[in-house]
Amino acid sequence: MSTLYTASATASGDGRNGHVRSSDGVLDFDLAVPKEMGGPGGAHSNPEQLFAAGYAACFHSAIKAVARQQKVTLADTAVTVDIGISPKTDGTPGLQLDATIEAEINGVDETTAQQLIEAAHQLCPYSQATRGNIEVKLSVA
Repeated sequence: MSTLYTASATASGDGRNGHVRSSDGVLDFDLAVPKEMGGPGGAHSNPEQLFAAGYAACFHSAIKAVARQQKVTLADTAVTVDIGISPKTDGTPGLQLDATIEAEINGVDETTAQQLIEAAHQLCPYSQATRGNIEVKLSVA
C-alpha cells in the first residue's frame, strides 16, 4: 500500500507548554496546559483541541462519504468532537483519553442519521485508529 499523504509536525520547548510547527509552516504556534489541568490556559491551543479538530473534520467527511454511497441527500451537517483526558481507571499510572462525537444531520430522520454515524464510525480513519484504545460515544443532535 502506498501512502497518499503524510502530515509532519514537530513539538519543541516544554511539551504541553511548548511550541508546535507543521513541516509546511501552516501550523506554527505555542501550546499551553489548560487551566483545568493546572496550567496557564489562555489563548493557546493544546493537544486535545488539535486531536478534537482533526477527528471532527475526518468524521464529518466520513458522514458525507457514507451518505453519497447510500444516495442519501443531506442538508446542513456538522460534527462536534469532545476529547476528554482523565486519570487512567485501570490502576496504572498516567492519563487516558475519551471521545464524544455529536453529529448534526438535518434533512433525514433520526434512524437514518443514526445509521449514517454508525457507518461513518466504521469508515473514519480516526475512529479506526482509536477503536479498542479509547471509549468513543456517538450521538445525533
